[in-house]
Amino acid sequence: MAMKIRLARGGSKKRPYYSIVAADSRMARDGRFIEKLGTYQPLLPKDSEDRIKMNMERVQYWLGEGAQPTDRVSRFLEAADVLPKKERANLKKGEPGKAAQDRVKEKADKAEAAAAAAEEAKNAPAEEAPAEEAPAEEAAAEEKAE
Repeated sequence: MAMKIRLARGGSKKRPYYSIVAADSRMARDGRFIEKLGTYQPLLPKDSEDRIKMNMERVQYWLGEGAQPTDRVSRFLEAADVLPKKERANLKKGEPGKAAQDRVKEKADKAEAAAAAAEEAKNAPAEEAPAEEAPAEEAAAEEKAE
């Protein structure tokens, strides 16, 4: 039997209250469970002691029996130092949206165009300088001729 330690929702509409239960993974979320291990009240402040209550002895027992905690319950157990912290990577969540990606691309294109224009401006005066000297040379040549 595949066991899970998971949350079973209770409470009224928009007022959630969860029981932490050991249940067969094939049973419905709020359906039949084997044992109630604790409670979770998300509406209470995060620093409140009553927010998460668990019977750690029974949780340890079920983990020893091979029960797998769900992601949320494993976070509770990590905070209680029952399980080691594991690395989580939600690559999609950290990725900016489509509009933000378009803005970044436009900004990069503008920066690239500005860099190219600056490079051209840097090279252009070196080529134009002899052109400016040429009229000065012509003026000097005209003065000698006069």
